[in-house]
Amino acid sequence: MKFCGTYTVMITPFDREGQVDLSVLRRFTEWQIAQGIAGLIPLGSTGEFLSLTDEERHLVARTVIEQADGRVPVLIGTGAENTHDVIRYSREAETLGADGVMIIPPFYSTPTDDEIFAHYRLVSEAIGLPIMLYNNPATANVDLRPELVARLATLANCRMIKESTMDVTRIRDIQRLCGDDMAVFGGIMGYESFLEGAVGWVAVASNVAPHAMSEIFRLCDGYRDIAQAKALYHRYLPLIQLVGGQGYVAGSKALLGMMGLDVGLPRAPRLPLPEMARLRAGEIVRDLDLRFEGPV
Repeated sequence: MKFCGTYTVMITPFDREGQVDLSVLRRFTEWQIAQGIAGLIPLGSTGEFLSLTDEERHLVARTVIEQADGRVPVLIGTGAENTHDVIRYSREAETLGADGVMIIPPFYSTPTDDEIFAHYRLVSEAIGLPIMLYNNPATANVDLRPELVARLATLANCRMIKESTMDVTRIRDIQRLCGDDMAVFGGIMGYESFLEGAVGWVAVASNVAPHAMSEIFRLCDGYRDIAQAKALYHRYLPLIQLVGGQGYVAGSKALLGMMGLDVGLPRAPRLPLPEMARLRAGEIVRDLDLRFEGPV
């Protein structure tokens, strides 16, 4: 399977009692695919994976895999602080029929490069799925620098990386050091990452605007129409910025609610979007004419 294009790192919908809402998750998955998204990644940071029980993680993964039904790749976020938990989650994802896993490094213990390598080696040896490394120093407390990524690329299943820093030269350096052994997805800088040669984008904004975020990649792919891609990117930049930083969960959920899909509130300790930000979200929904028109 070829992994490329815009992938949505999915929100996890909750009902009014704060429980995972699987029926809404199915509708949301179906809408994403209908809107032309290239891939789906449940149980990432935007999916509040650290706030879910093991049973809830299983239900979310199973639901998205079943609903996607092979139409787009589904990579399951299987990150955890404990290597054995990552192996357990990753094996479960493989059993459920996932197309790959996305794994953030251990995020509390500040592991050394040797410990990070050993972590991913043990996971790689335990499963047969492709692994997307997830570099997000702001949340993981460690940085997968290009030299370390090149070392990780020698592991059999480590074939992709979501590079979530603001430094797009990382993409250049990873490609220079790894060649075809590591496919690079932008994590924050989508448009800019494409210009550096990224094969895709693991996007938060595509929770809300999957077609537009997918179109930015399509226009950049092969440098089809960079001017049009740039214009579209600039038009949606207020949305991309709103769901960047600390507003990635609350902002995405607030926007979807305003568009007509009630996905509930973030789970504590996260709070709903503050009032001023909600007003800005409402302006964005109106300006971009955003709406959810998915299956009932």
